[in-house]
Amino acid sequence: MTLFRETADVSVRPAVAGDDEAMARVQVAAWRHAGILGDGVIDALDTGKMQERWAASLQSTPGPGFALFVALDGPRIVGFAAVAPSQILSLEVEPAFQRAGHGSRLLSAAVDRLRTDGAEQVKTWVLEGDTAREDFYGSAGLGFDGTVRTLATGVREVTERRWSAQL
Repeated sequence: MTLFRETADVSVRPAVAGDDEAMARVQVAAWRHAGILGDGVIDALDTGKMQERWAASLQSTPGPGFALFVALDGPRIVGFAAVAPSQILSLEVEPAFQRAGHGSRLLSAAVDRLRTDGAEQVKTWVLEGDTAREDFYGSAGLGFDGTVRTLATGVREVTERRWSAQL
């Protein structure tokens, strides 16, 4: 028997203490699914340390303009967004729940927060070759602004391109 819901049981809320485990799980799953970093980089991640960092961020934000949001599908956390002044630091959705509107809801919450904090522009970084993320941000009105940076992962270097839009 298939159960149908009359209304969607999906939402976005501010992240709270205890969400750190789900946030780390979603982040690793999304990065692995994207395939851009490579299994060597993903396998080298210290997921316990990632979870500790999310827990610390949930206990005490670094300052004004920082926020964490989670996307829910029913009671399950399926995505999150991390926001800093004028910037989306991270926006990830669990692979099985992608293309269901969670990313768009997270992006909307992040942009609303940026506007509330007085930002005039939104910026985020996209790994070179992540065409799915480029398509997502492009459909939301962001575009590559010409800025590129290279980061060392400990396993190999990766290149990111900055995407931005005026608010």
